[in-house]
Amino acid sequence: MKLGFKVWLLIFSLVLSFLFIFGLPPKFLESGVVITSIGQNSTLFDQGLKQGQVIISIDGQKISDFNDYSNAISGKFISGNETKLIVGTNKGEYTYYGDLFPELIVGEIPKTNLKLGLDLAGGSRALIKAENKSLDQGELSDLVSITQNRLNAFGLTDLKVSPVSDLSGNNFMLIEIAGATPKDLKELISKQGKFEAKIGNVTVFEGGSRDIASVGRDAQSARIEGCNQGEGGYICRFNFEIVLSAAAAEKHAEITKNIPINSTSQGNYLAERLDLILDDNLVDSLLISEGLKGRATTQIAISGSGSGKTQEEALSEAKAQMKKLQTILMTGSLPYKLEIVKLDTISPMLGEGFVKYILFAGIVAILSISIIIFIRYQRWKISLAVILTTVSEVVIILGISAFIKWNLDFPSIAGILATIGTGVDDLVILIDETSTGLSLSIKQKLKRAFAIILGAYFASLVSLLPLMWAGAGLLKGFAITTIIGISVGVFITRPAFGELLKRFKKE
Repeated sequence: MKLGFKVWLLIFSLVLSFLFIFGLPPKFLESGVVITSIGQNSTLFDQGLKQGQVIISIDGQKISDFNDYSNAISGKFISGNETKLIVGTNKGEYTYYGDLFPELIVGEIPKTNLKLGLDLAGGSRALIKAENKSLDQGELSDLVSITQNRLNAFGLTDLKVSPVSDLSGNNFMLIEIAGATPKDLKELISKQGKFEAKIGNVTVFEGGSRDIASVGRDAQSARIEGCNQGEGGYICRFNFEIVLSAAAAEKHAEITKNIPINSTSQGNYLAERLDLILDDNLVDSLLISEGLKGRATTQIAISGSGSGKTQEEALSEAKAQMKKLQTILMTGSLPYKLEIVKLDTISPMLGEGFVKYILFAGIVAILSISIIIFIRYQRWKISLAVILTTVSEVVIILGISAFIKWNLDFPSIAGILATIGTGVDDLVILIDETSTGLSLSIKQKLKRAFAIILGAYFASLVSLLPLMWAGAGLLKGFAITTIIGISVGVFITRPAFGELLKRFKKE
């Protein structure tokens, strides 16, 4: 049977969609584990190891999946001694030396190019607004940019920060971190992060690029100085260096030039201390050496501590606190105090189970519809064409989603299901119109059917547009996926189905 242009267009769209979904060569043929997160103050990061690279070997041992990776690294960093680790990736080899496992999180290589939203992959979502202030679009854009930089600097790279609005005109910031549940998310965005270094009541410098030229994050300029056991557990102190701007250094010199010197058993220091204050809370109070009196110094050492019941807990807390201070000093404070309107955390296991149930339900639904159509029209070719058309529609929607890198979440899945429903309605209209006893040609009957379908399409399109903003954008996935689906149906799959009906009638 000679295929018409509309059927060839459908075949071409399907081939292209499969390429978008699986890639070339197909992703399901790849072996190894993919890096989902890496600490930006890691020596591996400095060497060029980045998120998205695929680890294919550890110390020369081939890595095919996550089990191979777990076996390869087990027992390597339990002695506390410095250990060498050679990480082989699809971009080259990287060498790590350390007594602790590097800040590296990996996962299984995705079998497709489809991106799953946090509803399916697991993760955290926060809807944020400014406290006691209504933001305009310019202010919201600045807030999104600063927040993105802060979270990236903190090492949270697998994230999406975007401006959203609701139908009332209120502006919000939406933060989504798929594939992870970072415990620091709430703390990072619920606090303004205003850092000040004061001598007496005078501010010497603040966090941000205006006063801070650079922040030390490598092993030479940032370190854990030691851990001590106390009554309630352990305390570990950290220390890292920063470089002040010339203006901040001159201000330091001006403030300290008239402060008297005190002599102590530990040495000579200024009578005033350098107080480190974060969100109006004192983080640390540092002695100022007499050699810095009236001196425009650009190098300052910042210190603090972390505590825990065990030494490991204290060490982990000290590293987290150091990273937090480093991040705030680099990015500065947020321009507004923020309020978390809604915070969701979803388990990846919930998403995996949901996907399985949806696939099963979708297959059962398509088969049930086909059986009903067969019973109604008594023609197996038409039932088979309905199955192929419906499945093709879903494949093309997924292909477009993979191409535009759209995150598929619960609302998006609902949009696909809604598309299947409207698609079946349109196919029934085509079948019924071409089966009428009117003295019209098959071409005229198809035109009548498509007039009805196009009317319904534009009505649906207009009704879906407000959902792009409803619920502060949380229904955007449903609106976009449904619009893509019904557009694919009207312009690709249903014309091809009509072409097949025309050929069935000729037979």
